[in-house]
Amino acid sequence: MSPRATKEELVIIAVAREIKDYERVLLGVGLPTTGGSLAKATHAPNAILMTEAGIIDFNPLLPPNHIADVMCLRGYSYALDLFNTFTTITYRGFVDKAILGVGQVDRYGNINTSFVGGTAKTGMRLTGAGGAPDFVSYAKETILTLKGGEFVDKLDYFTSPGYLGGWDERDRCGLFAIGSGPSMMISTEAIFRFDKKTKEVYLESLFPGIDLNKIKSKVPWDLRVANPLKPFPIPTEEEINYIRTFAPQHCVPRQIMIELSVKKLLEFAGGKRKGKSG
Repeated sequence: MSPRATKEELVIIAVAREIKDYERVLLGVGLPTTGGSLAKATHAPNAILMTEAGIIDFNPLLPPNHIADVMCLRGYSYALDLFNTFTTITYRGFVDKAILGVGQVDRYGNINTSFVGGTAKTGMRLTGAGGAPDFVSYAKETILTLKGGEFVDKLDYFTSPGYLGGWDERDRCGLFAIGSGPSMMISTEAIFRFDKKTKEVYLESLFPGIDLNKIKSKVPWDLRVANPLKPFPIPTEEEINYIRTFAPQHCVPRQIMIELSVKKLLEFAGGKRKGKSG
């Protein structure tokens, strides 16, 4: 019996399970990066993880705080600048999957990460676009994570393109890589997919202990539900133990997280000193 997973851990595990060996995966900061690291540590050791800042094929020591964090330099193969991350890597179709967090999302996977409520001047500012519009436009596939965001009928601001108005509108407009777009969305309570024909989001799976009506109450349209709903495979001890070692902030109080992080850094530094003395 595996230990009970937290909501954030379930999101991370769901992200990791979608990453295949040898895939080139561009990761947003936070849960996506932890999911990528978990995938490399378990079933996809040859997955190539990338950051927006251009750090390619990295294997982080600790979860990075931003896209150019020094924690991303462990084991990396090479680094590019921002310009080449977009032009050489993204626009030429070398990103198999982009995994990004969202603030607001509508039924066709269109994304707002700019501001909510009011206007750009009076509303609450979110993280901003960053590279998300480009990655969602040109990655072969995009996975969205919805940690603290919401479903809306109409976005307060259109930051990044999903399937626009649905059906084949995204491909017909001629602005994006053909066949690209969101394939999956993971919230802290459920997993959603996008219908291959209509491109409308539907509920595929519930996380343990979550009631279907609770999910429906958070969606302002008549949410389609897979019949039958797919069960979410129980997290393994290996998955949970890795997350709690690598990113304890997702499962333990802040003070314990700091103590564990310091301990891990000291152990790593001690290992480096032993290697040099040997």
